[in-house]
Amino acid sequence: MTPKLWIIAAAIISLLLQATPVNASYDTKAPISDSPGGDTTQPTRGKNSFSLPAANISREQLRIFFFGNKLFNTNWVIAPASVKTLDGLGPTFNRVSCSGCHLRDGRGQPPEKKGDEFLSMLFRLSIPGTDKHGGPNPHPVYGDQLNDRAIPSVPAEGKVVIENTKIAGQYADGTPYTLLRPEYHFMDLNFGPLGPDTMISPRVAPAVIGLGLLEAISEEDLHALADPDDIDGDGISGRLNHVWDQSEKAMSIGRFGWKSNSASLLHQNASAAAGDIGLTTTLFPDKNCPEAQVACHQAPGGNTPEISDEFLEKLTLYTQVLAVPSRRHAKNPDVLAGETLFREIGCASCHVSTFVTGTHPTLTLLSDQTIHPFTDLLLHDMGEDLADERPDFAATGREWRTAPLWGIGLVAAVNKHTNFLHDGRARSIEEAILWHGGEAQKSQEAFKNLRASERSQLLAFLNSL
Repeated sequence: MTPKLWIIAAAIISLLLQATPVNASYDTKAPISDSPGGDTTQPTRGKNSFSLPAANISREQLRIFFFGNKLFNTNWVIAPASVKTLDGLGPTFNRVSCSGCHLRDGRGQPPEKKGDEFLSMLFRLSIPGTDKHGGPNPHPVYGDQLNDRAIPSVPAEGKVVIENTKIAGQYADGTPYTLLRPEYHFMDLNFGPLGPDTMISPRVAPAVIGLGLLEAISEEDLHALADPDDIDGDGISGRLNHVWDQSEKAMSIGRFGWKSNSASLLHQNASAAAGDIGLTTTLFPDKNCPEAQVACHQAPGGNTPEISDEFLEKLTLYTQVLAVPSRRHAKNPDVLAGETLFREIGCASCHVSTFVTGTHPTLTLLSDQTIHPFTDLLLHDMGEDLADERPDFAATGREWRTAPLWGIGLVAAVNKHTNFLHDGRARSIEEAILWHGGEAQKSQEAFKNLRASERSQLLAFLNSL
């Protein structure tokens, strides 16, 4: 081979290595199968589509799954109670069960009308600075989450009312649309005002399908996808969040939560038990009672801990093996055209379609699965309109984790609503796209410039997932 040909060959090899990292187990252009969860995928089952175990689960694991399902749906009660293993609610809390927010293992939503009760939405709180692990600095009086409920003799922390402002816009073809911008008003605060430095982040409960598969994606793939300095110049600078994992007592890569602020499902579940239901675990053994809340500290508790390690492990297995439902109408011409548009306008840059999972540390049924979650699990600047201005470990106030899209077309069937984004402000998939800014601004503008028929095709593809 001549020197000139060697130079050309070397240049081609270099470009290929830049385009696809060696041994990468993800692909932004791979064909999307009808089984987004690989061998774990279950057929669609209407309102129960998010509540089935992985199709390849063993008999012994299925027994644990059903026990975990019972724990997920258990209404915890005030201690002392006749059943010591299921008491210890509160003293302050948001809901009495996991399923109270994740109804049928699905998505939460904001109240439908001003003044309605918050059933599947909460508010994170913090003040400037960080805690000892580099995470958000809890509010000194209200902690890291506003608890709007409490057991008798203990004051609840307060309430929130949402007011929406209508924002009018139109597509390039003149078709009008209206978005809702929420404003949050804190009321009946029993321990004084929050203060001007308080940072607030509203969160609706996400669906809990396929989480074990996301846990099985290799760290090497996530590192390969990250491009914090936008070296490739595509305007997308996804970043990893590095967070404290209480289950490992170490810093790890974040994967779960709206800002990738949890590294493992064991940590995520124990943290939610403490913050949402007021239940202690060996990972979080202290009552969810800020120092200023005297009655909270004095309230009786349940067992020590209130959720045993055995129960927590079974609950965690349940959340690890909830199956992703199969796709619908995948060969429909409009769906296929929409898939092409999804890639062409840049959505696949962050919503990465295909991974092959690595070796899951405890569940081999989740290992070596070709999956289609449509997320890179990375943090992206989503623009000022979606910013909560509340940092969370490495995540800035403008950054959010790319939300997985699998199952998005079944939310209406499972949860009887179509509210999306971290605060549920979007009333449809279409509105969620229109709120995208920052790194997604070009894709949002490209969507607005599509013809009405093309927008319909793109939405048909998303609803097939």
